[in-house]
Parts: sequence; structure tokens; C-alpha cells
Amino acid sequence: MNQDSALTPFRIDIPQADLDDLQDRLARTRRPLPVPGRDDRTDFSRGIPQAYLTELAEYWRDGFDWRAQEAKLNEYEQFTTVVDGQTFHIVHVPSANPEATPLILNHGWPGSFVEYQRLIPLLTDEFHLVIPSLPGFGFSTPLSGTGWELARTAEAYAEIMTRLGYERFAAHGTDIGAGVTGRLAAVYPERVIGTHAGSDGRMLGMVGDKFPYPDGLTEDEIAQIEAIRAADVAERGYFEMQNHRPDTIAAALTDSPVGQLAWIAEKFQTWTNPQHATPDEAVDRDQLLTNVSLYWFTRAGASSAQFYYESEHSDLGWAGASGVPAAWVVFDTHPLMRRALDPWNATTRWTDFTEGGHFPAMEEPELLANDIRDFFSTLR
Repeated sequence: MNQDSALTPFRIDIPQADLDDLQDRLARTRRPLPVPGRDDRTDFSRGIPQAYLTELAEYWRDGFDWRAQEAKLNEYEQFTTVVDGQTFHIVHVPSANPEATPLILNHGWPGSFVEYQRLIPLLTDEFHLVIPSLPGFGFSTPLSGTGWELARTAEAYAEIMTRLGYERFAAHGTDIGAGVTGRLAAVYPERVIGTHAGSDGRMLGMVGDKFPYPDGLTEDEIAQIEAIRAADVAERGYFEMQNHRPDTIAAALTDSPVGQLAWIAEKFQTWTNPQHATPDEAVDRDQLLTNVSLYWFTRAGASSAQFYYESEHSDLGWAGASGVPAAWVVFDTHPLMRRALDPWNATTRWTDFTEGGHFPAMEEPELLANDIRDFFSTLR
């Protein structure tokens, strides 16, 4: 670990020249030629529809106020610190409650620390909140080099908690952040009070790949999982590109703001609760665009993709969180979720919700906050 343990105060202040450049690029967007019969703004069957993307991009250009969102983000204490040669950005929100529990909130892709914006005020009565940005994400840029994957990131996060003065802490995460959360518990069981992971029903698509088929499933239940696995194939384009050719997609994501917008906004439709027709029905439009803007201004579309490549090409295996209490909360759930993913009932607490989806801190922050509070209240 780097010997310089300084925590340097940080404020977000995107240069006006970068804002002007974004406006100019959005105004000069070169759009695809329309295809007859493909004008339904809610038809995401072939990816993000041009009608909806144009609408969202025009709002980004003419209606979205970055400076107002920047000011909201700057209401919270922030630091940067260098660990193992890499600069990390950290949002730190101490509680006024002296009995509060330190809680690290771990985000994934295509999220950021912005993902937890609506969750923060719901938890600060009981938790000191620490929200680091993954290496190559947000202001944890630029990347210092290759090799930043899940295990190395977990080591860095443990060091960050030490630097903040938190020897023992709780951990929550979704997506990649759930993996970092589990890794922290596996490597530092004496420090991690408990883990809380958020997921959604799409995770059943990983059965037969990352997770084995459990014993005792009926033919109908196997067919249900196979249907989810088949549907998940259409969602793997981004995954395979970032796993194997991140430098190729990096060029488009860094040069075209509408390309970056499409790359992220599509996932906020296909991964959120299917009752919503468009991404900004599932999450707040300004919060979505704040997240996309962060990727654009920091060029994190390129560097965040490297995390996938590093993880795919690492020798890291699945690590169990031996002895550490663990909770799962699943949004937009499926009746087979726990049976398929926790057939031994090894998880301390399991909660299912029909609401929400892959981004619970943005979609259903109150449900998520209540589940986090309820779980960790039993561990203090």
C-alpha cells in the first residue's frame, strides 16, 4: 500500500470549458438515418430507440442543469487519497449520532457514487457513510495502470476505511459492488460486521454459469430459469465487449456524449423494473443524467470498462465470507431466487421485493434503507 495516507479535501468543479464542449457536441450530434417502422420511443427490443435517445439528449443539452447538480453533490464531504498508486475519490458523510455504525456503500457499473444520492439522508441517523468510487470510475481517475480488479479494489477499500478511522464497519453493495462487499468480508472477517447485498431477478440468468443448478428443481422450474438465461443473452453485448475489447468501445464513449448516453441509459431501461417504459420513469431523469455526465466529464466510459477486462482475465475465484453475517435483498424478484441462489439457507437474512430492479438506491431508496437498517440493527 502507498505510504502517503493523506486524505485530501475535494470539491467537484467541472471547468466551464468542459460544459461548453459538451453543449457543442450535443448540438452537433450526427444521428443514424431513421428506419421506417422504428419510431416507437418505448421499443427497446433492438437497443435504445432513436426517438427516445433524441428526446433525452435534447433535455441533457437544453433542460439539464449540471451546476445545480454539482452543488447538491458538493453538500457532502469528499476526499481523494492515493492507495497502491491509484487515486480514489470518497464521499464521507459522518453521522451526528455517536453510536452510529460505519457503513461502506459499494457501487457497480454503470453506476457511480451518484447512485446513492437519495439513500444518504435516509441512513445518516444510524450510519457513518463512506462511498468510494471504483478505480476508473468517477473521480477515481485516471487509472494508474493495469491490474485493478475486484480483489485489489477490496484491499484498497479496507485501507481507505483505516485511513478514515474505521477499524470495524458494515458493508453494502450492488452489482460489482456486491462482489467487493463479499470480498471484504472474506479477507477481513475480523473487521466486517456484516454484509448486505442488493440484486434483482435477472441474477437467475447466472445459474448454470456462475452458480450451479441446485438439486431438486422440477422440469418447469428449470424451464423458467432457462427462459431467463435465454433472455439474458441479449443483455451480454456490453459485457463481452468490456470483458474482451474495452479499448475499442472506449473510443466511442470518450468522443460522443450521445454514444455514452445510449450506452448507459439503455441499461436503465432493461435492468430496472419492467413496469416502466423508459429509464426516466424508473429513476429520476436529472439523477440519471448526473450519473451519465459524471462518466462523460471524467472519461470513465473508457476506464470503467477496463475493470471488466481485468476481472475477466484475473485468477480470482469465488471467496466465501466465512462467519460474517450476510443479507440479500432482491428487487423485481422471482419465486425461484432464494431456492436457486441460496439452496442451503446459508444467508442470514433474505428479503424479496416485487418493486424496483438493478438500481435499488435510485429506484426504491426507502425500501433499501429500511432493509439495511433492519439487518444491521441486529448486529450492533
